Amino acid sequence: MFTERLWLSVEDIWESYLDHPFVKGLGDGSLEVDKFQHWLKQDYVYLVEYARLMAIGAEKSPNLETMNLFTNILHGTLFGEMELHRAFSKRFGISEETLLETEASYENTAYTSYMLNHAQRGDAAVVAACLLTCAWSYNYIGKHLKANYNHDNNPYKEWVDMYSDEEFTELNDMAIKLMNDLAEGKPERELKVLEEIVVTTSKYEYMFWDMCENKSDWKKVIDL
Repeated sequence: MFTERLWLSVEDIWESYLDHPFVKGLGDGSLEVDKFQHWLKQDYVYLVEYARLMAIGAEKSPNLETMNLFTNILHGTLFGEMELHRAFSKRFGISEETLLETEASYENTAYTSYMLNHAQRGDAAVVAACLLTCAWSYNYIGKHLKANYNHDNNPYKEWVDMYSDEEFTELNDMAIKLMNDLAEGKPERELKVLEEIVVTTSKYEYMFWDMCENKSDWKKVIDL
């Protein structure tokens, strides 16, 4: 399967996530609350743009089965993951209005712009490659944290539970199936393009963790 090839290309990058201080802080509960709040706000506006990918994919789908996969992932993002973000935010003192008014950081903007640019120019397989890393790597992280940390009294236990549970795993499995189905029969030159997208989005994911750890925003780049 094509995703087996992809895994070999991103394994080292994804392993670096597990050593990232933000991710380790989620696992052992030591993460500072303001950093998690920054993640909540930035990831919420990220997910709005991420959902657009699925809508683009549905429009570009070559058949009804593919359209169903894209729309099922879209539904899971809009009414599953984003709903849990709203619940987390309420618990951590962030209103839904604040979530919606959040300005995407420069790392966030670069990441989503990269995905949407490729998705708009490419076919359904390109869209699948753009969305794959986020779902797959979060499930990978969630399962690692679930298995390797004691979550008693961890304020982020529900985060770990969300990204390691059966429902999110099923969502991720759909993204993996989508990628494998759409890559089948592609010539090598196109497979290399898809692989490059997954590697690049994996690097953007690391930048996103860094952004949350450092609470980066545009003010840290330019003083307007």
